Amino acid sequence: MNLPKLKDTEPAEKSGALYLVGTPIGNLSDITARAIETLKQADIVAAEDTRHSQILLNHHNITATRLTSYHANNLDRATPALLRELKKGKNVALISDAGSPGISDPGAVLVREAVNCGITVIPVPGATAPILAITASGFPSARFIFEGFLPRKKGRKTLFESWTGEKRTILFFESPKRIVKTLKEIRENVGDRKICVVRELTKKFEEFLRGNIDDVIDNLEKRTQVKGEITVVIAPENFDRK
Repeated sequence: MNLPKLKDTEPAEKSGALYLVGTPIGNLSDITARAIETLKQADIVAAEDTRHSQILLNHHNITATRLTSYHANNLDRATPALLRELKKGKNVALISDAGSPGISDPGAVLVREAVNCGITVIPVPGATAPILAITASGFPSARFIFEGFLPRKKGRKTLFESWTGEKRTILFFESPKRIVKTLKEIRENVGDRKICVVRELTKKFEEFLRGNIDDVIDNLEKRTQVKGEITVVIAPENFDRK
């Protein structure tokens, strides 16, 4: 009887886990102890922008074993590379520039492929702009729609028209350069609504602009320049704060 070689009797290498680590959306203190510990212990930290993320890591005295980039322009190369590391048993912590990875960022691609490969995916909670915005808006939060970043051209008008008569609160992200134009299009296609434009959440110049669409448009148009990251919250049809 021939005894099997040692390498033939060893169990198959166990896959590592993909950790989705929530990071601050502005204030560097808005990170959990669990998130910090996960980033310290991960074999690889995959970041949307390594230079941006290094600021966060330095602030919390985190020395990443290996910091690599994972963004929209390198998905074809970086996704299979990270999957190979996960299959070898490496633990990967995925972070975005701000908030929870996978929400309006390329991290969703890696999560999907990891799930398809049977790799364990573990969310590590953190700040998320849409949730903070809706809870502070004063609008109903039990049922809502999150649209992410709106389409620039194709499907834009159709999307706005679909919001007519919507009974749920609507949220989306918008660029400060396009915010006034977008609000005017919503006014034209959806009608008058109560809205809350949330700017620079958790940062020094955090601001909430609440009122009818026309009032908020008027406020923004009087400014020399609109700056900062923006989340827009639209109240349901016929909503009355009183």
